[in-house]
Amino acid sequence: MRYLLLIVLTLLISCGDNRPNNTILFQDYIPKIFKDYIAEIRFDSLGEYQPEITIEKLSSNLIHINLTYTLKDTLEQNDWQITILPDFQPDFHWSPHLTPTDEHIISQHVFRAPAMIVSEDQKQLVIIPDLDILQKGSPVKWYMDLDAPDNILTLGSSNDAVREHVLFVRDSGAVYPPGTFEYGFYIIANQDQESIFNPWEKPVSFFWDRWGKALYEQGQPIQGTLEPYVEHTYNWAFHTWKDAVWQEFTLKDKEVGAPAFIVNYTQSPNYPGEVDEREFRSVWNQAWFSSLRSAQGVYRYALRSNNSDLLQKARLTKELALAFPQEQGFFPSVIATEPVMVEIGGKVYQRSKEWDSYLFVNSNRNPYSRDPRESPYHILDMSVTADHMLAWYSELEADPRLLEYAIIYADALVEIQFKDGFFPGWLDSELRPMEHLNQSPESSMSVTFLLKLYKLTSNEKYLHSAIKAMDAVIKEVIPEGQWEDFETYWSCCTYGVDHLNRKFERNNMYKQNNFSIFWTAEALYNTYKITGDKNYLNWGKRTLDELLMMQAVWQPPYMYINTLGGFGVMNADGEWNDSRQSLFAELIIKYGLEFDDESYIQRGIAALRSSFVMMYCPENPKTKALWEKKYEFFDEKDYGFMMENYGHIGYTDPEGMGVGTFTIYDWGNGAASEAYNRIIDHYGDEFILEH
Repeated sequence: MRYLLLIVLTLLISCGDNRPNNTILFQDYIPKIFKDYIAEIRFDSLGEYQPEITIEKLSSNLIHINLTYTLKDTLEQNDWQITILPDFQPDFHWSPHLTPTDEHIISQHVFRAPAMIVSEDQKQLVIIPDLDILQKGSPVKWYMDLDAPDNILTLGSSNDAVREHVLFVRDSGAVYPPGTFEYGFYIIANQDQESIFNPWEKPVSFFWDRWGKALYEQGQPIQGTLEPYVEHTYNWAFHTWKDAVWQEFTLKDKEVGAPAFIVNYTQSPNYPGEVDEREFRSVWNQAWFSSLRSAQGVYRYALRSNNSDLLQKARLTKELALAFPQEQGFFPSVIATEPVMVEIGGKVYQRSKEWDSYLFVNSNRNPYSRDPRESPYHILDMSVTADHMLAWYSELEADPRLLEYAIIYADALVEIQFKDGFFPGWLDSELRPMEHLNQSPESSMSVTFLLKLYKLTSNEKYLHSAIKAMDAVIKEVIPEGQWEDFETYWSCCTYGVDHLNRKFERNNMYKQNNFSIFWTAEALYNTYKITGDKNYLNWGKRTLDELLMMQAVWQPPYMYINTLGGFGVMNADGEWNDSRQSLFAELIIKYGLEFDDESYIQRGIAALRSSFVMMYCPENPKTKALWEKKYEFFDEKDYGFMMENYGHIGYTDPEGMGVGTFTIYDWGNGAASEAYNRIIDHYGDEFILEH
């Protein structure tokens, strides 16, 4: 049953910062179920203006509140707030972004699926801003804030500024023009144990049903076949940008090859200036950047298109992966050349030596050294690579060297497993465990690898090791949301490293990265499929739903590319449409098929489609226009160039801010193409078009 209550409130109480402040008499105007959940809702006036307030009951546990101010004159007011005080003391808190101090806010820039969720053992309260109103545009940005110690949930409107990388703080200068200012939000109250166990299940469903599904059915983020995007990718990498991207060389009398780790706009065949490489020329087989993963996509496409040249290139990349030397089973993740600086016309540019100067090194995204020559072995990187070797072996060609390489590594991995079930984070040059991330969800990736190896070999020790690690992650990581992995602290966003292994008190949350959420949801799904134990599936769905709260479900007017289905990264960064969504896509589909849930299948396909949104090509007219505003020299030779994400720095504008400067083939167009080729191999050509 639905009904409306229309009230205008003028109750005035004092406020510490001299702003007029009002209180909704909630006990008088809301459905009974909410009276045990909410003690009070306070709202600011705008200047001397009072709002018209509408409360709408949408179901027994869902209401919508709307505030509309009618302004006769231009008004300057730096901050406007609605504060919600729960009538219980939560022990669980979740929001999409950290606000570690009273200065910080959750800017609308990170409103992918915005919500604040709090609960205790019998009650859950969910607050969701009304994206339909925000979709119309607002003269001042919206924000949220979650203060756990004081038990206050805040919705508001204020200018903001980026601080740290990337957190947001209130900024001054907000101006409201004459007319109406409207703000609305939903409140969901739950008391069922399913919602307490899985706090994200109902919000995930609400977001897709309310916003995501309609956009998806309209053809967002990309319509039709994705074949042209794959064609652009491989034409770009192996033809128009071949001189910069494709690396082919001899390694110990064996021909090997792979696309370079990263190239930037100065390496375009159309660039009028000198080449200035962003980083040392290298090829990676690591958790982010996996040439072996991308090459599987090339292999699949080459078979489908009967392209012998691409098939050969894929095999050269396989040979390169097999050439990485093992030491007692462990192996490095990067082959690199030495960087050199050259002076031309009085300016200094970065270049690289040729491949005869190669070094086998490790990823410099770690707590110990930014010098790859001094960087330690990373268990996660090795498990990712070994897992891709098994995928190649079992799905593409049964090259026994791949299986042998993986077994040698697995035997070493099992030997260093800790008694508590976790695997070490890093190993030093003597192959001894180091001090960071030794009880982390990075272990979930090793679970997936060991389970795959068990299926191929029937060796029980791999199964026992995997289950032991999986149980450790369930016990120690998932309930606390301790999603700390290498990217959480040792990528571009180093904020919060002083909080490693402890929560931010004001939010009762860890700094969280969704890569480890994905590995864990994947490992739980795989453990369920091996064991048949539905406990793993239930934990897996809970974990996947937490991941899906970082997926965009709407099209903000302040984002100038298509956003539906794309993912952010962590609760302290600003990306939209990040390349990781291409890795996430099939897992989301698998859960959808397992639960016979079309919304998950749609979300998975939306993630896949969004993986191509940032590509410079005629099929993406909005994105193409932004690239050309930034780089006027781009033309058809640059079709396929693709930044890994959008809006990373916390700002966007219609002139091209947010589109970036580089392409990482293995974390961009090559990764997206691999995901597409894999999914159509697994589910058929029509699967993507039919759902």
